[in-house]
Amino acid sequence: MQYENFLSKKVQEIKPSGIRKFFDLASEMEGVISLGVGEPDFDTPWHIREAAIYSIESGKTHYTANQGLLELREEICAYQKRRFHLDYDPVHNVIITVGGSEGIDIAMRAIVNPGDEVILMEPSYVAYTPSVQLTGAIPVHVKLEHEEQFKLTPEKLEAAITPKTKAILLNFPSNPTGGVMTKEDYAKLVPIIKKHKLIVISDEIYAELSYEDNFYSLANFDEIKDQVIIISGFSKAYAMTGWRLGYVLANQTFTEAMNKIHQYIIMSAPTGAQYGAIDAMRNGDIHVQEMKEAYMSRRNFITKGFNRIGLPTHLPQGAFYIFPDIRSTGLTSDEFCEQLLNEQKVACVPGTAFGDAGEGFIRVSYAYSIEHIKEAIERIDAFMKKFR
Repeated sequence: MQYENFLSKKVQEIKPSGIRKFFDLASEMEGVISLGVGEPDFDTPWHIREAAIYSIESGKTHYTANQGLLELREEICAYQKRRFHLDYDPVHNVIITVGGSEGIDIAMRAIVNPGDEVILMEPSYVAYTPSVQLTGAIPVHVKLEHEEQFKLTPEKLEAAITPKTKAILLNFPSNPTGGVMTKEDYAKLVPIIKKHKLIVISDEIYAELSYEDNFYSLANFDEIKDQVIIISGFSKAYAMTGWRLGYVLANQTFTEAMNKIHQYIIMSAPTGAQYGAIDAMRNGDIHVQEMKEAYMSRRNFITKGFNRIGLPTHLPQGAFYIFPDIRSTGLTSDEFCEQLLNEQKVACVPGTAFGDAGEGFIRVSYAYSIEHIKEAIERIDAFMKKFR
């Protein structure tokens, strides 16, 4: 029996993750140095772990409210006010989700209909296009340019809008490019977003990992704040990837709609993780700063290293990735990564894993120690000698 015939057409249309291909290959080889993992190499700070453990030992093992613990929602709102000058109501404007990924999913499903168009940046995180496709909406990709430091310009945004455009999904600081949008950059987009009544889904999971400038959200612009759905969480800034805990911030109409979906597919986010997150909000700032300083040191080291060996890359302004230009080698992104893995046992991610606009680039993570990065650069330098 051909069981493939029973599969949903939407699922059949979704491409497997381009990241997984190289991880699977690398896992079968010995002596591989990976620069591919998109998660912190730090452990979750001990006091966050202790708070979660204590909650379990205290018997706090039952469901919470669908939206999550009110205490955690209050801490999130206080944090957003303290760090980013954003005002949200913990009762009406916050939902605790199972990672930022669930937040993106329920935001999409709450606001778009089949046939609507959703504007996505390219290159961008691998889950965005499938999240649109699963709703029956149409992803419209806007190519961001290396020469413009992978920023979204008002001209590119305006050109992508049609009468069917419903929403735009943004991710700054960016995975995979490390690019950011400043307050001045966003100010140029606000009139367009307002004029066309676009809903903005803003994935701000890397907000704390903004280096030269303080992070600024489109929700900071009062005239479009209610059009913005913020997706955030604890994975990157607090080294809590395995905890799978995130949150959404939005106007009450949107959160009520998203909560309808959330309550049926999830019920509520894991209770112990929520208690750990409360402690992260209250006591985690010092650890976030320590990790951020380590990432900045690694960023400076790896950027200099790649530029020195002939792989031009911008100094990233956020997240923990660089996006080197490999076009001078004459290889495609896939060919470069395959040959590098086979010849020097270094694993990177081809830029095409993040969309067609990633051709000619690779994604490199610097969520590793300086020693690890140094060894990887030495191997890549040896690989590059045949192109000189």
